[in-house]
Amino acid sequence: MRAACVIGWPAKHSRSPKLHGYWIERYKIDGNYKYEEVRPEDFPAFLKNLEGHGYIGANITIPHKEMALKLSEPDARARAIGAANTLWLDKGRLRSTNTDVDGFIGALDAAAPGWDKRVASAVVLGAGGAGRAVVYGLVERGVKAIHVVNRTYEKAVAFRERFGPSVHPARWDDVPRLLAGAGLLVNSTSLGMKGQPALEIDPGPMKAGAVVADIVYVPLKTKLLAAAEKRGFKTSNGLDMLLHQAVRPFQLWFGVRPEVTAEQRDMLVADIPKD
Repeated sequence: MRAACVIGWPAKHSRSPKLHGYWIERYKIDGNYKYEEVRPEDFPAFLKNLEGHGYIGANITIPHKEMALKLSEPDARARAIGAANTLWLDKGRLRSTNTDVDGFIGALDAAAPGWDKRVASAVVLGAGGAGRAVVYGLVERGVKAIHVVNRTYEKAVAFRERFGPSVHPARWDDVPRLLAGAGLLVNSTSLGMKGQPALEIDPGPMKAGAVVADIVYVPLKTKLLAAAEKRGFKTSNGLDMLLHQAVRPFQLWFGVRPEVTAEQRDMLVADIPKD
């Protein structure tokens, strides 16, 4: 039996076991996926003996992503983002990548096929870890102007230094101006999430046929996405990103490239709190 896990502190909130368990059953794989709650001080030793714990790989969640990068052999994507969320054993070598990029881009491709041919200007809210994955994906897809908005302006400036001249740092007050004519708006912050402050952004000034993405999935339809739908814009949410980021890890561990299905999505939707 091949087994993988999600490692975090805490980890029991993770929906990854349900997500990967669905594919294990669907593709009739002799495998298993569990969660492992590992304290930060115990994380290096756990990774060093990952195979001894019975695992061929793992997903990594808060607070271990940056440490996972340091303790493994990361690919170019993980190094550029500065965090690893997927590990796998390759002939005794512990390798890593970051599939948040796959998740974000895969969800966008599913929600608005061909979006990258139409978007010349994008606005990304937030300059944290999720923002790095978003911007990396947009640079990779050739978006010409990526405006990174952050309350701490210096963090947005650091994005330009990390990802290149297509990134333009901006302040929160710049958002209304930047949205005028933008083809894509991405919220990579926790604003709008249940228990967090609201995100008060009007996507109205965006160009016709624009796309709005939000990494939040509790609630599933944020205030931002509801406003975008009223304008007739295509939308992508955090649950779709979660589903698509899991595809490559599953393939690395179990040798099958799985399909994201409506049934699987509905299963996870039913698991999201409604109030």
